Amino acid sequence: MTASLPDYPPDWPMLPFAGPVQATVTLPGSKSISNRALVLAGLCHRTHRCTLSGLLHSEDTAVMLESLRRLGIRVAVNGDQVVVGQAEAPTGPLIPATQADLFVANSGTTMRFLTAFVALGEGSYRLDGIARMRERPIGDLLHALRQLGVHAISEAGTDCPPVRIEAHGLAGGTVAIRGEVSSQFLSGLLMAAPLAQADTTIELIGELVSQPYVDMTLAMMRQWGFRVEPTPRGYWVPGQQRGGLSAYTIEPDASAASYFWAIPAIVGGRLTVHGLTEHSLQGDVRFIDALEQMGCRVERCDAGITVHGRPLQGIDIDMNAISDTVMTLAVVACFAQGSTTIRNVGHIRHKETDRLSALATELRRLGAEVVERADGLTIVPRPLRGTAVDTYNDHRMAMSLALIGLRVPGMVIRHPACVAKTYPHFFTDLERLRPS
Repeated sequence: MTASLPDYPPDWPMLPFAGPVQATVTLPGSKSISNRALVLAGLCHRTHRCTLSGLLHSEDTAVMLESLRRLGIRVAVNGDQVVVGQAEAPTGPLIPATQADLFVANSGTTMRFLTAFVALGEGSYRLDGIARMRERPIGDLLHALRQLGVHAISEAGTDCPPVRIEAHGLAGGTVAIRGEVSSQFLSGLLMAAPLAQADTTIELIGELVSQPYVDMTLAMMRQWGFRVEPTPRGYWVPGQQRGGLSAYTIEPDASAASYFWAIPAIVGGRLTVHGLTEHSLQGDVRFIDALEQMGCRVERCDAGITVHGRPLQGIDIDMNAISDTVMTLAVVACFAQGSTTIRNVGHIRHKETDRLSALATELRRLGAEVVERADGLTIVPRPLRGTAVDTYNDHRMAMSLALIGLRVPGMVIRHPACVAKTYPHFFTDLERLRPS
């Protein structure tokens, strides 16, 4: 599977909407759920042939699929479905390949999840990515794997990729891991632990960022039949488990939904995201609560969630649990009355770019007043002017800043093709909503 990327020009000129939006949209599958589902299906490939429906087609899922293939796991793409596993070799090795060189581009989930995954194998595995990936931390996960007897190193000694894993199976035992840099370290360990040779006790050190993503991991593991028990300080996972599913459907992406729910907040009208409910596995669905605090009216039902635009007021909000939507809310804040303060999201400096610094730079370029702090931002609305903005090769920078162009003329998004990471057709889907 490869991301089907429209032929975007190097710069994408945004045209303001002529009026309020009135629309219902169906969005691609969740990236977070897609890559977790691929890992869980890969863990069970010997005993279950799992058909994944609604899998996101993007760069992040493409590099995960290719990595599973390089590890010797059978993957077949059949239209909108992806089949993982063969269910024909229950006694074969968990990871058929004894050596592999995996390229993950700038996919943090692929890097972190597969670093733990390959520790279950027997062999030598190397994981690398683009230049920005070589700046993104992974030392806490490598340290945790070493506590479990795995030879896991950062080749450059920087606690960043490239990573090399010399694996002889995962022994199990007790491991302590910090949680304040990325929840993906813990999620990767949790998904690998059921296949360890013995029970694993994971003890958390410090604050865990993005708890809803760990909750998602735990919920999906239980759906796959894996047992995980909470402890006062972390989690206990029995070893040598067997799990698996024959079919799994992936729900629409709540992080992507945030851009569309923001549209009526910015230009007025109403917009429904079909197929995504408040009972979603994804914590980012709680973005609608932030819009509600700012003044929007939100309708919730089993068919989807509708946001109605209303006059906006600035708010003070802790977004640690929904940090992938920080940039969306910051853009909405530019059209509110009064300032908006976003707190407790310092960890997003370690994403595809330093998102706090990049966001502050580009919003100031557009005319907003922005106070940047170590753990967040304060946005003070000012009259905005259209100009060309940089995206820093960060899909979320491109998608969030594009929303300003729905109301402010003269906006140009540089390097729009970076949305291929999670949503290749974002700009064409956005244009379809233009009021006639």
